[in-house]
Amino acid sequence: MDALTLARWQFGVTTVYHFVFVPLTIGLSPLVAVMQTAWVRTGDVRWLKLTKFFGKLLLINFAIGVATGIVQEFQFGLNWSEYSRFVGDVFGAPLAMEALAAFFVESTFLGLWIFGWDRLPRRVHLATIWAVALATNLSAFFILAANSWMQHPVGAELDPETGRAQMTSILAVLTNPTVLAAFPHTISASLLTAATFVAAICSLWLVRSHRRGDGVATTGVYRSGLRLGVGVMIGAAVVVGASGHWQGQLMFEQQPMKMASAEGLCATESGVPFSLLAVGDLSNDCEDVTHLLQIPGMTSFLADNSFSAELQGVDELQAEYEARYGAGIDYRPDLAVTYWSFRLMIGMAAFAGLLAVAALWLTRGGRVPTARWFRWSAIAALPTIFLASSFGWIFTEMGRQPWVVAPNPTGIDDIWLLVERGVSTQVPASAILTSMVLFTLLYGVLAVFWYRLMHRYAVEGVEADPVDPSPDARRADVDDDADRPLSFAY
Repeated sequence: MDALTLARWQFGVTTVYHFVFVPLTIGLSPLVAVMQTAWVRTGDVRWLKLTKFFGKLLLINFAIGVATGIVQEFQFGLNWSEYSRFVGDVFGAPLAMEALAAFFVESTFLGLWIFGWDRLPRRVHLATIWAVALATNLSAFFILAANSWMQHPVGAELDPETGRAQMTSILAVLTNPTVLAAFPHTISASLLTAATFVAAICSLWLVRSHRRGDGVATTGVYRSGLRLGVGVMIGAAVVVGASGHWQGQLMFEQQPMKMASAEGLCATESGVPFSLLAVGDLSNDCEDVTHLLQIPGMTSFLADNSFSAELQGVDELQAEYEARYGAGIDYRPDLAVTYWSFRLMIGMAAFAGLLAVAALWLTRGGRVPTARWFRWSAIAALPTIFLASSFGWIFTEMGRQPWVVAPNPTGIDDIWLLVERGVSTQVPASAILTSMVLFTLLYGVLAVFWYRLMHRYAVEGVEADPVDPSPDARRADVDDDADRPLSFAY
């Protein structure tokens, strides 16, 4: 394989691997903050137990997310140096803001939260985890602003002398309509992921605790966590659907080739149905493809709020792109990947919906679920919600191909870059292959450690009798040595 193919594989492998941990960190940090807030306001020890329990899992996930995310920045400067040269003036700004204004705040206050349990007043300590949650989501916004510019360039102009994109307005970049739609969709999807994670683990423990006869107190803790998770799941799912519809309509306008490919729509049609299942060779010419299950007019409605709207097909769009950006280039993404990643994104999330419905029914009126099938529904929802987020990211990025910076035909149509022109001309294929193999092996080792740590602390369950460690609860007759060393709270 040549350097371009290897560089794409390496970036794809490392990015999808990293994105497994991102939604859980984004969504779980505010959930842990809510749990701690409930404890501070009510004094109910159940919420302290849940805070400490899911706080451990948040820290493990955060650590590996940071470790795997660092690799992405190095790839921009090495494998994709031509891309960085072209967009660095614009792309670097939101990334720098993410590091300086968000990540440093996030990591600083996370340290205060870890080591400040017995040193900070209860409400001050609570403020630190809320600062972490807000900074985590702010960090996501800046990352999405950079990515949205690649999807829909705004606030920049092309310098004819250097051939580089130069920023003209940071405000335009940060208020890009693409990021305004992508941000609520990503945050709500992350909340859905984290809430499903909380609900699934609490569901497993509820069934296990009941069968072991652990008592009302223990089951009450996990029932509270389950009800919180299900409530957030329902709210997040509503926002995911609404923001996804908004984002889809923008994609039909800004990247019609991506959405036509997502439907396997090769010929221009009116009243386009939504394909639920297709069989045959989903190659880029759509020959011998049969759509077995369809919802009439739904794709047209998703695109234009009209069941009879006309949508351009891949073949017509290919001809337009050749006339506008040059002949001899296949402007179509891989139809099979785009079509199935879109459906797997939706289909995998359905398991979370089934868990939420089952949990609401089985916990009504103070009941505690004990059925084995409920346990298996939690086991099914736990990995599939992560897969749903990953397939959504794959769809977003693979559907943009062959562009690394997609054109903006309704705005600054002279700023665009094909993937093949963004790869470095100085890094040989052998170097990329070596680093890809090493990173893949290293990430495999990290995955084992992540799973073992998450599993270890998840199966331990909540603390039996946690003590309020804050200075507010400390007795006056207890020696409070101000010089005692910092201790890791977990």
